This record gives sequence, structure tokens and C-alpha cells, in this order.
Amino acid sequence: MSQNPESQDSDSELKRVAIEGNLPLKAVGIENLKEANPYFMPPHRYLHPWFARRPTPASRLAILASILPPEVDANTLLDWMQIKPRDEIDVDIEEYVAGKKRTEDDRDGNLEDHYGYPRPYTRTPTTDEKAEMHELLREHWDGELPTVLDPTAGGGVIPFESLRYGLPTAANELNPVPTVMLKVLLEYAPSVGSLQSELNRWGDRIDELAEEELEPYFPSDGERQTPSHYACTYAVDCPECGCDIPITKKWWLQKQSSSKGVAARPSVSNDGTEIEYEVVRLPDDVEKSEYNPQDGPHTRSGAECLSCGIVMESDTIQDRIRNYEFEYEIYGVKYEKSSGGTAWRAPIPEDNEAQSKAADRIEADFELSSLLDVPRYIGDEDRAGPYGVTKWRDAFTPRQLVTQYEYLQAYKQCQAEIFEQYSKQKAEGILAVLALVAGKTVDRNVRFAPLDISNGLLGNSLGGKHFTLQWSFVENNPSAGNQSYQDTVDRVRDSYEEIADYLRDEDAENVHVSQRDAADLSFESDSIQAIVIDPPYYDSIIYSEMSDMSYVWLKEYLQDIYPDIFSDDLTDKSQEAVANVAEYEEIASDSKSKSELAAEDYENKMAEIFQELYRVLEPGGVMTVMFTHKESSAWDTLTKSLIRSGFTITSTHPITSEMPQRTDTRGGGSADSTLLLTGRKPHDSKTESEAVPTLWSDVRAETREVAKEAARDLLDAGLSLTKTDVIISAFGPTLQVYAGAYPVVDDQDNEIPPRRALEEAREAVTRVLVEEYLEGERLDDLDDITEWYILSWLVHESDTFHYDDGHQLGLGIGVDIDDIKRSTKIWGKKRGDIQLKTHEDRVQDITLPPEERSNRTPVDPEALSYTIALDAVHAAMHVYEKQGEDVAIDWLKERNFDTDAGFKATLKALLQVLPQRSSEWEAARDLALGRTHDALGLEFTPTDFTDVSEDRAEQTELGDHA
Repeated sequence: MSQNPESQDSDSELKRVAIEGNLPLKAVGIENLKEANPYFMPPHRYLHPWFARRPTPASRLAILASILPPEVDANTLLDWMQIKPRDEIDVDIEEYVAGKKRTEDDRDGNLEDHYGYPRPYTRTPTTDEKAEMHELLREHWDGELPTVLDPTAGGGVIPFESLRYGLPTAANELNPVPTVMLKVLLEYAPSVGSLQSELNRWGDRIDELAEEELEPYFPSDGERQTPSHYACTYAVDCPECGCDIPITKKWWLQKQSSSKGVAARPSVSNDGTEIEYEVVRLPDDVEKSEYNPQDGPHTRSGAECLSCGIVMESDTIQDRIRNYEFEYEIYGVKYEKSSGGTAWRAPIPEDNEAQSKAADRIEADFELSSLLDVPRYIGDEDRAGPYGVTKWRDAFTPRQLVTQYEYLQAYKQCQAEIFEQYSKQKAEGILAVLALVAGKTVDRNVRFAPLDISNGLLGNSLGGKHFTLQWSFVENNPSAGNQSYQDTVDRVRDSYEEIADYLRDEDAENVHVSQRDAADLSFESDSIQAIVIDPPYYDSIIYSEMSDMSYVWLKEYLQDIYPDIFSDDLTDKSQEAVANVAEYEEIASDSKSKSELAAEDYENKMAEIFQELYRVLEPGGVMTVMFTHKESSAWDTLTKSLIRSGFTITSTHPITSEMPQRTDTRGGGSADSTLLLTGRKPHDSKTESEAVPTLWSDVRAETREVAKEAARDLLDAGLSLTKTDVIISAFGPTLQVYAGAYPVVDDQDNEIPPRRALEEAREAVTRVLVEEYLEGERLDDLDDITEWYILSWLVHESDTFHYDDGHQLGLGIGVDIDDIKRSTKIWGKKRGDIQLKTHEDRVQDITLPPEERSNRTPVDPEALSYTIALDAVHAAMHVYEKQGEDVAIDWLKERNFDTDAGFKATLKALLQVLPQRSSEWEAARDLALGRTHDALGLEFTPTDFTDVSEDRAEQTELGDHA
């Protein structure tokens, strides 16, 4: 979706680029989804954990389309992006890819065979392709190749792909952790090249040195090999009988199905003070009916003593753990069998003795006793601080800390030899890669990393984007088993080798990596031709907080090599451009909340970044922002920052970029599509004070119309977008209208912020979705509350969604959802999100006398009239379920619902928007069938809507409404 070329004639010297025309969005979106397979991802994703990396196809499109001239057609662009069938010559590539997508489920063989070409990230453009492209670029950019800058480079996909095209590339990052990744990815890989033999040699050496030191802490059991994993929990003393109370929620060790797997079975010792364990295999050793590993002693309310049955409340458990009044409890040990393969056994005394030995070692060893004695940054979402994990050393059990320490010591022992034997650049490359290996092992050997019972292995601590103390975790032995240090070396080595293979020696001369605040770059003014930025997303991820765990360890490994990068105790929180409410906990007030203060800080920082980018970009230069966020507040901030910095928004394009319903960002803030929003630096820029204000009344109608047009175009284009993403994608054209009219003011000369335009766009696009997906309904004839409920289901296709989405939807139709929450109980909070309520949640039990009914349910089924149509339908569903068809018919007729158009329209709409496998849909279906169907005089049946779309059949079921 690009702006009309005629609208860009205000600056005749501004050369248009490809992104300001039509792009092959469908083919690129399909390739993005193909890349989302966790078993076949680009190699840079395996170097070290990081967050929110964009897919290769979307990144390539953003880079190439931002610098190539507009005459480059879609086929040529896709060809240069390495999206092209091997054996097809004269073919419309986008239609070819779309056709392959439609038949993907019926394919024989793998995806590469089906599509006729491998995933694009595996293919670097050929020398001839780069030469042809470079010639075109030099013609367009006055004889020089354009420099591509990513000022918030993160995991590095944008600069990496720029470098693969032989372009002058600059990557900047504030955070030290991804800065090390960038150095490996962009500096060492092209300049040093392959390190396979060196990484094998020194990885083996480090493993050997550490394994020898760790032997006393992982004792063997007879002829069995050394343990690889200790499944652990916490145990506190029962205040009644003194017996240990384990705090695990489940006893599974490795679960194959609901009734099959390996589990620990506890029993109380003869003296009644300890818990003893045996490992059982279900159903071979014991039936699940006899023993259910799902039933651990710990529940939400507390933990039950297995000896006397008393329940220790959750608050007491928290106090005990915070005050270190607990023991680490081993309840299962995984080991490698001498014959091959792995197995589980029960813990033996030697396992617990070795655990105590590790604790004693820490007390006696000065270096160990002070290792990571660094206060943790306790953020707003941190779930470990309240349990006493206030320093980074607290995040590790004694055995975990000793284990990581021994690998660190082995690394340091090898460091001097490595610098002696290789050039400085090569030595740094070897040591940087091996440090990343250590960072990956820490991610799965910490009290925040859960036991993954699906395979009996180590879970990932950073996956949830918050630090949470796990009730079942693993003490890992990196020198043994199938998640060993050597396994990690192999994975990181292979990733590095693949990266190095994609680059050439000359690429090392084309790259500049810096670690700075993006609002204070080192580049000269007017020196950069193109900027492609994937900016921080408001409050989705607090990158600095989440990277601290990796930072404190990487500092131990690399501070001698990169003293400037690792000069601070923790990562920089003050300069990071995120909406971090934890920074404003102490200064918030009644007049301004911490959320408002954090939002202001984010807006100011983004404005400073865009002002700096405006400075370094040459006149006529291009900046493309890759933005993936649902919250209109984030869009509001982004737009104001762009416009006030002087950029002219010239085009927007939505691309499917992620697998739907992924969980890689906190609070559901991230959308499933990426919007490419392009701004230009004019040759002659006007100051904000020189701009002539435009009345909001003149802008509002155009805003609604362009949003509707964008939505219809997206629906007709067949892009793989959710309904939410259709709304978000319409934000781009809406903001172009707003930016073109900026500043926008009302009749009182008050500035209208971008969010007002976005609210209009959201409501306008929602009307388009109603026309597209709801058969013959006029929802605006219903009351506002019922309309909001139905639209929420229509748009989100789930009972749970982000609060901001629901709030903005309500504002668009005149409903403040906060005002109706208590009185209607139509929605509730679930971990900060909105959760829609069902008739079971809202209607009083008609089988009970009125005085015994819950006052928490607002809908009275015996009322004779209802002001909210949804209340009437929910009450009818309840009466039918509780008292049967005959009573329901009398109930409906007594209230004249057989002639009530609003009642029928609500029932019909619910049948179209509710998930068809849910109990709520079935309750609505029952009401619209049989004799109640006839009594109501319905002109539709539920079967009219059962095959409305394939999407409807795939909707998720209603969540837990407990």
C-alpha cells in the first residue's frame, strides 16, 4: 500500500524508490512463514538467545526496496531476494509462490521440493546478481553504493542481509549482549572466515578441563555413567509435623502422553521427616489410576504436606524461600546408560552429598564466594525478586554456580594460549564465539529454566520474557548427556560456519559496528543514504532487563577483550528506548502514573532517535521502519516522533511476518504482521512552526475512507493476515493522511494527536470486517455493549486479547469498557489482558432461590426485560440449559423475544463469531434449533454459518473461565 506518486510532487528533486510503489507482499509473507520453522531457522538465531528477530525475507525486502529505483519489477526483486523456482523461466513468481502455498498441504516431499527452491536465507546473491544490482544502484545514487544503517540492530538480521548484498553497512546497538553477536556476525565471520578446527580444538579443551573439576559434583551410581540432569524443586519444613514439603506442581520427569511416561513417586520416610523417591514408568510400573503424576503437592493456594496433610499457604512459602529457609530437593536423576541412550533413576545419598559439597566449596573459595555478587535489576514483570533472588548469584543453585564457574575457569586457562597462537583478530573471534557458547549454557542451567517434561530436558529461561522462579528446574551437567557443553559448541560452531560461508573477505571492509545510544551516533551529518530500523516496541520487551543474565556472565568472559563494552555492572537502563514502568515506580503520583511517565519517556527517546537519524541521513535519503505492534499508543508515539523529526511519510506496506499466536513478546503487544513504514528526508524541510494547521473535521472523513479502502484491498489481496492485523495494517495509510495534514487541530486550535486518527481507522475497518464476515447484520442498531462484545469476538477470534485493543475498539463505538466492567461483568482481567465472559459467568442460577444466588453475577434470568441484548440472549441460553426446551419456549414468548429483532440479531451474530467447538457456541446453537427455533420465528439456522470460512473452523476454544 503506497502513497499515490502524485502526492510526492512537493519536492521535485526527491527520487522515488521501489518501496514507494507496489511490492510482492504475498510471496514475501509466505516466505516469512516458511522461515518460522524452529528446526530450519537462519544460523544467526542459534548463536545466542535474543528477542524479536525479523524474518530474512521481510528484512531483504525492506533493504532492497528502500534503495532500488522504482522501475525494478516484482519478478526482478523476488529473484534478487532468492525467491525463484529453479526450473521455471517465464513465470509470475508471486503467483507461482501463492499457488504453491495453496497446495502445500498436499505436497510430496519437503517444502524445498514442493516450492522448487530452498529457503531464501540459505542463498546469497551470486556475484553476477550483485554486479547487476550494484550498477543499477550507482546510477540511482549518483555513482556510489548507498550505505545502509540499522541504528538499533539487535540480533543483526538487517545489517547481515545488507552485507550479503555487498552494500556498505553500519550497525549500531546500545546493549552489549547483541553487540557481541554483531561483532561475530558482521566483523569476525567475513574477516576471519572459518573457525571450525579452532572451535573444535578449544571447545574440547575447555570441556576436558571443566569435566575433570566437576567430577565430584556429579557422582556416578555404580556402573552407571555420570548424571546429566538433576530434576529439582524446593522443600520447606512442615510447621505441623516437621516433614519436608516439596514445592513441585507435578511429578512428571518425562511425559509421553497424558497417561504414559516417567515420573517420580514420593513417599514419607519411616521417621516421618523426609520424602523418599522412586522412579516409576507409567503404565508399566504403575497405572495412572493408582498414581497420578499431575497431582503435585503445590497448587495456587499453597503446598500440602504429604505426611500430615496440612497446607502451607503461598505467602508462607514465599517468605520461607525469600529467607532461604528451604533445601534444594532432588527428585529425579537422568543419566546415560552404558549401553547407549538415557534413563532416569531415583536420587541416591551421594547426589545430595555432592550438592552440599558444592555449597561448601562456594563458602571456602574466595572467587566463588564473590562471583556475580551483583544486585539484580528488579523490573515490573520480575517474578523472582519477591522470592529473595536479589543478586545474580542467587539465581543459581550452588551446583549450578560451581558448574558455570569451572567452565569459566577453563576458558580463562585457554585464553592466553589462544592469543599466543593466533592473530589478534582471529583470537578475539575464537574467544567471542566460545563466550556465546557459555551464554547459551547459562540460559538453561539456572533456577529460572524449567524442566521440560515433554522430553525430559532443560527448558529455556528467557522464553517467557520475564524472570520467574521455577518450581521444577534442572541442575545440568554440561560435561555429560544430551544437552552438554559440547552439544552447544557444535550448534554454535555450525551456525558460525554457515554465517561465514555466506560472506566474503571483501565484506569485512564494508561494515561498521558501533555500541552507542541511537540518539547519539558517530556518523557525520547527511552521510547515510538509507536507514532500515526495527525499533524497540514500547513495553513489549525490556531488553536491558532480560539481557542482564547473559551480560553478567559474558562480562566475566569478555571484559578483558572488550573493556569498553563491559564496563558497567549491568546493562544500561536509563538510555534504553522502551516504556519501562519500573523506572518510575518511586516518582509516580496521582497526577501522573508510572505508565504515563514511562510512555512519555519512550516518546521522548524515540523522538531523540529519529531526530538523530534525520541528522545523519542525507537530503533525499530513505528511512524504512519495520514496526510490529498492536497498541495504538505505540503507533501514536512512533508517528509523532517521525513527523516532528522532519520526515515525510511516503509509503506503508503490511507483510505477514510471524506465526500467529506466538509468545515472544510480553503482554501480547506484538502483531503477527510487520508494517513497513517509509519516511523521506526532504531536500528543503519546513520547520514545525512554518507548517499550516489543518482542521480535524477536514481530515477525519479522509482518514476513515482511506482506512476502509486499505482494509478492502488487503481482504481482496488474499494476504495471510489476521483480522487484528488488517486493522493494524490500515494504520499506515491512515498515518500518511495524518502526516500530510500535520499539524492537525480541532475548532479550538488544540492539537489532535495521531491516536485520534488511529481510533477512527480502527472503527472504520471494523465496519468493513462486519460487512465481510457477518452475514446481513446491522450491529449499529444494537446497544453499544452488545455490539462491543460481538465485535471483540469477530476481530480477535478469541476470548482473550490485549487490553488496549479492546479499549480502543470500545472508544470507537462510544463505550468506555472500564465503566461497564463492574456492572455488566461482560469482561474481566486475565494477566492484564481482557477476557470475555460467557453466559455461565454472568447469569444467576435460576434453579436457586433468589436469596441464595450469587451477587457477583449481574444477569437475572427472571427479569421480564433487558436493556442489553446480550443479557437477554445469555439469560435465554441459561434457562434452556438449566430447565429445558419447554420452559425456555414459555420464557421466550413471555418476554416477546419472538418479535424482538435485537434478540434475534444478537443470537445470529454470536453463532457467527463464537468458536464452533466451544460450549458457548453450542449453547447458542441449541437455542437456535428445534422448537425454540420455531418459537422465535428465526429465519436462519446454525448450519447456515458452520462453513462460513476455514478460519472459523480453526478458531481456538474458549479459555479457562474459572
